[in-house]
Amino acid sequence: MISILEANTPKLLKEFVKFPFSLYKNHPYWVPPLIQDELDSFDKSKNPAFESAEAYFYLAFKDQKIVGRIAAIINWDEVRHQNKPKVRFGWWDVIDDLEVTKALLHKVYDLGRQNNLEYVEGPMGFSNLDKVGVVTEGYDEIGSMITWYNFPYYKEHLESLGYVKEKEYLESKFSFDNVHIDSFFKAQELIKKRYHLTPINFKNNKAIMPYVDEMFDLFNLSYANLSSFVAITDIQKEYFKKKYISFINPEYIKFIVDQNNKMIAFSIVMPSFSEALQKAKGKLFPFGFYHMLQAKKNSKEVLFYLIGILPEYQNKGVTAIVFNEYYNTFKEKGIHTCIRTPELEDNHAIQNIWKHFDSVIYRRRRTYRKNL
Repeated sequence: MISILEANTPKLLKEFVKFPFSLYKNHPYWVPPLIQDELDSFDKSKNPAFESAEAYFYLAFKDQKIVGRIAAIINWDEVRHQNKPKVRFGWWDVIDDLEVTKALLHKVYDLGRQNNLEYVEGPMGFSNLDKVGVVTEGYDEIGSMITWYNFPYYKEHLESLGYVKEKEYLESKFSFDNVHIDSFFKAQELIKKRYHLTPINFKNNKAIMPYVDEMFDLFNLSYANLSSFVAITDIQKEYFKKKYISFINPEYIKFIVDQNNKMIAFSIVMPSFSEALQKAKGKLFPFGFYHMLQAKKNSKEVLFYLIGILPEYQNKGVTAIVFNEYYNTFKEKGIHTCIRTPELEDNHAIQNIWKHFDSVIYRRRRTYRKNL
């Protein structure tokens, strides 16, 4: 018999976070999160997502053993301001038992119906900067710290329950050896002169902080037209500053400003922490911090996390300036692989950015939808 219990105590929430560690034990491609980081994400006093969202966390038990988990989420900004009457589900992990998936999803349906919502979509987190999507292709590739991994049967469970594809995401990579500076060097010189643009590089995180609020404002403007976008609030800006900036090498953050020192483009790249997180096994201490620090200093793989360009500068070749700055940084650090984190299949503007880089799609993921 399957029973569902809300993870509404510190002990149960920790069990919720740790369940995937047993489900994917010794799996070569699963990348564990940091346990405390996950717990902080679910703490209403720490995560500002709860200012505009509500979430409930559930564990499934069978024969007194945990066999699945799920989070049921409503992003009220999305419901009220974008007129999207949906309930989300995320942090979904389960053994290969369709009945367990059914039982967990019914808790999501209950939340949606109690609030007169019309459909369910997932897996997805609280906001656009959370993890998203079920892997549907590319199971033999290691994940990353900003994506979920799953077994192939996850897709089969959802489709057998009548779920249909809502959004498709692509993950790609390319070899830095295949990047030729002559494809953008001359162009970026011309573009800088034509639009009076200047790149800004950094050597320490402290120097970045005065620009971060403006960067998030630009993020909101540059992604506003995407169907899935929910703007980042002022409170969330402060949270993401603390959560992400310290993880990122300052030389991997690039800003472009105009002649009035107004930011018109930004890009954030992260070193790959995948293998370091596997070694850390969910904990920074006693040795996890060392593995993370080594990856930050020495990783030869990088992830293009975010690129944002002011709408009036899109399609004007500004990315040539960005790529020129990264070319110099990557060459100095000996980077060999560049990874593009999940991008919406219908985001043609972002796809167009990479047309000269011989990218290879190595994984696909999607969110699924079902009417209530």
